[in-house]
Amino acid sequence: MAEFRKTTQYLLPVEKEQSSGYDIYPTHDLGENKIFADFDSLAKKIAGCRNVMIDGFIGTDFDGFSRNLSTALGKIGIEPIWWNTSAAMKPEEEINEMVKPYLGGDDPIFGFRSPLGLKDFFDQEKLGSIVPDKDAKMNIITGIGAALSNWEGCLIYIDLPKNELQFRARGGSVRNIGCKDADAPKKMYKRYYFNDWPVLNRHKKEIIGRIDIFVDGQRENDITWAEGNVIRAGLDKLAGNAFRVRPWFEPGAWGGQWIKNHIKSLPGDVPNYAWSFELIVPENGIIFGSGRKMLEISFDCIMYRAGENVVGKESYEAYGDEFPIRMDYLDNFSGGNLSIQCHPQKEFIQKNFGEVLTQEETYYILDCEPGAVVYLGFQDDIVPEKFEAALTESFRNGTELDVPKYINSEQAHKHDLFLIPPGTLHSSGRNNLVLEISTTPYIFTFKMYDWLALDLDGKPRPLNIKRAMENLCFDRKGEKIRKEHVCHPELLEKGCDWELWHMKTHEKHSYDVHRFVINSEVEANTEGKCHVLNLVEGNSAEVITRDGEKYHLNYAETLVVSAAAGSYRIVNTSGKEIMVVKAFMK
Repeated sequence: MAEFRKTTQYLLPVEKEQSSGYDIYPTHDLGENKIFADFDSLAKKIAGCRNVMIDGFIGTDFDGFSRNLSTALGKIGIEPIWWNTSAAMKPEEEINEMVKPYLGGDDPIFGFRSPLGLKDFFDQEKLGSIVPDKDAKMNIITGIGAALSNWEGCLIYIDLPKNELQFRARGGSVRNIGCKDADAPKKMYKRYYFNDWPVLNRHKKEIIGRIDIFVDGQRENDITWAEGNVIRAGLDKLAGNAFRVRPWFEPGAWGGQWIKNHIKSLPGDVPNYAWSFELIVPENGIIFGSGRKMLEISFDCIMYRAGENVVGKESYEAYGDEFPIRMDYLDNFSGGNLSIQCHPQKEFIQKNFGEVLTQEETYYILDCEPGAVVYLGFQDDIVPEKFEAALTESFRNGTELDVPKYINSEQAHKHDLFLIPPGTLHSSGRNNLVLEISTTPYIFTFKMYDWLALDLDGKPRPLNIKRAMENLCFDRKGEKIRKEHVCHPELLEKGCDWELWHMKTHEKHSYDVHRFVINSEVEANTEGKCHVLNLVEGNSAEVITRDGEKYHLNYAETLVVSAAAGSYRIVNTSGKEIMVVKAFMK
């Protein structure tokens, strides 16, 4: 029997409780009485509408939402005529054939970004035949693509955070677009990533300017909602200042204990936390607050609304709605080694997977135990053919790879930065907490060796030896690694109580990294670029934009300063020296 959601992670509460330290629910204030938290108030809001369209993201529980709204409408004497977009969907077999070219065949992980539009999934004649009953007091059409009906009336959009979608997929309570039954979670995720998300994101962008009511649909029976103009004004404010996205956390085969020990507001009944998705925006959300009430919408809404203000003219022209920088934590304190891996070259990822950006990584060591290492590049005497043969033998026979024979390792220390442009072999050895700074794509990891470890489902994780060999740079080895792939910080500027250091990235990186050392405060200018900040040393800081907006930053938290903010101050509120890392596009 299907579960509504399968996870130990807490559901975002309707109301925020006071907390100290790292804030897992960063909230942006809309003002008083802007967010509402029940179906009765929603029913009263739409009571005067003759026609209502209820659209939403994949995974939305439209049936449960409709039942609750129908009950609330009944209390005020309204019995609507209900319509459902599923009646106009093309047959499942036809949809499966339509999306098949983008799903990568038997590949368990990779496909190709779908160019399809949501209207391609509908029989246009059937959709056009769904018309409101002129004699009804209220007509409601509900389901994915309801806005495509083009009814004259109120448009409600139910958004669903992508982490919740994945929790529901693991429970078997959701489907892919046009599918009647649930599939294996990993298979559904691949179809979500390469087809459903691009399709529905394009649809969301098309309608975001005319949504009358945004609904947070992540709770089974409780909603929060706000008027469209209120949310759009909130997004505009963030796009001119700064914001934190909602992070989320996942256990993994190699995961560690640092996050569990340092972020006390997380559930403790998991074996480990491998990842903190600090700023992996294809899956993050933004939380708005009013009083104590919270409403979350997907990050992409701010890019669709005011993307150029967020990232700046140059980045927006280059990457469009794709936010180019990501930050996340890799925690393997008392855990295992990450897989030996590399990421695709830009031409490879564009040709084979349809991505705009590739993964250009750096490892910033936020914390580590003595003796921890980062695996980076090759030994001087590497022979590619022998390395591939050894990987293949290990995979086929389940034997250990003689890692030191082929692979270089570097000692890790707090605040080191290791440079990992595409094609660089790398892995974090155990007992590191890595702040991974990268360009945005994040699932395109070609694993070559996984230390014979099993995933949490008890199965080996897929390897991609062939693809890795097509992308690896075998000249990144020995002394070249220490010269070109281990950062050597340089002092750029200095004030009476602050310093600005250049954590110079590799020539193949499209972003750069600075680090502030601050005793009291420092002022910075965005110079038309988006800045991504992380407090890597010290308890707390305050970031104040030119408009006077204030953002509290705790240790290890990430803040995006929009390009349009112009200038901002970082104020040390720790009582001792702090350090703030800043990433930005070159």
